[in-house]
Formats: sequence, C-alpha cells, structure tokens
Amino acid sequence: MFDVNGKTIAITGASSGIGLAMASHLVSNGANVIAVARRGEALRKWVENTEGNTAFVAADLSVITALPGVASEIASPFGDVDILINAAGLNPRKHADDVTFDAWNAAIDINLSAPFFLAQSMVPAMREAGWGRIINFASLQSQRAFENGISYGAAKGGVVQLTRAMAQAWSRDGITANAIAPGFFPTELTAPVFSDPTLAKKNADQTCIGRNGTMQDLEGPVQFLCSDASAYITGQTLYVDGGFTAK
Repeated sequence: MFDVNGKTIAITGASSGIGLAMASHLVSNGANVIAVARRGEALRKWVENTEGNTAFVAADLSVITALPGVASEIASPFGDVDILINAAGLNPRKHADDVTFDAWNAAIDINLSAPFFLAQSMVPAMREAGWGRIINFASLQSQRAFENGISYGAAKGGVVQLTRAMAQAWSRDGITANAIAPGFFPTELTAPVFSDPTLAKKNADQTCIGRNGTMQDLEGPVQFLCSDASAYITGQTLYVDGGFTAK
C-alpha cells in the first residue's frame, strides 16, 4: 500500500535540500521523478548521477503567469503527473520594519502562489485519472512566530489553509491534498541555524526527541502521503518536527 513504483512525481525546489532528498528517495523506490527548480545545472547533474527514471525542468516559479507552461513542460518526459510535491521555498529573513514590497511579494509568490497555480494546472489530468496527490510544504512558522520571519510565516500559514481548501475543492475527484511541516532540518534555508552549534543545539533541545531532523526522517512521511496508504487522509498538516510543537 506504500508503493510508488511507476508513479510520475514532480518535485519543486529539487536542486537542493528537502526537495533534492525527496527526489532521490522516490526515484530509488521506482517513481518517475521530474525535478523542478531555477538552477538548471544542478538539476542536470542530479539527473546524470541518479539511476532511475529522472528528468528535470529549469524554471523560475516566481513568474506565476508562466506556471501553466511549466506544468506542460513537466508533463513532457513521462506524461501526466500523478503526484505534485511543492517543496520550493524562500525565506527573506527580514525584520518586519525592513520588509519591502518586493521582498514580501517574492515570499508569497514562491511559498504560496506557486503551489496553488502549479497544482491548478495539473489537476485536470489527475481528475481525469481519478487519482492524484498534492503535497505542500508548510513550516513550524505556519503556527509559530519566529524572529525576522513575518513574510515567510504569513506565506507558510497560508499554506496550511491552502491545503485545506485544495482538499475541499478536489478530493471528491480522487485527489488528496496534504502538507508536511518540517522541524529543523539542514537545508540552504536553515544554514544560518546549523552554522551556529549553540543555536542548533538550542533548537534540538526544544524537541521531545532531543535532536534536529535528518532527511531520512522525511522519507517515510512523504512516501506515505504519496501512496494509497493515505487514501482517506486529506486537508491535513503533518508536523515532522520531533515534537517541537508539542512542547
């Protein structure tokens, strides 16, 4: 019931961090994976060095009006997408006093608008197939306010409600929509945290488990939400945070 073999999966933000790790995991389990990100050379190297059915699309997802075309390009290598994983993210890390119009819009576009409009473009094929999965990436900041995180937090708070609304709109067509909210994992976005051992330990100590996350901690939850095992789960946000939000 956890099988993803033969499923066609598009993963945004797949040139690094969580997106890259999940792309590698899912292709190793037999999925056809299309990696999507701005950095085409990094994606090309991943395809060249990864065994399995892989492809990539280099695209700037902040250009919202171009997303229907991006969706068409994503469907080119293996056909219509069964599963969309929206892992691309942007965190400007600016104090509320210093947020500009451009910085605000950039955070909203990448973290909130792109997941919706990319999904909207892929839903017709999922609806026709009677089966689909949309997995968004929320954040600890979806429910907790962090220093210098107002635009990112607002967008990620929106992702939780977007996920509920997607579920309401599309789940009767066989398309589930859920979100994963990771705790502290080593990525480009969290580099300022992990580069400071004291801060990294402070975050680890705030979890129930007593450590920060590794990419392997996300593999099971992501594969679960991609598979038939989660068929009756939709509109939910799963916090994969070692119990950070439980304390």
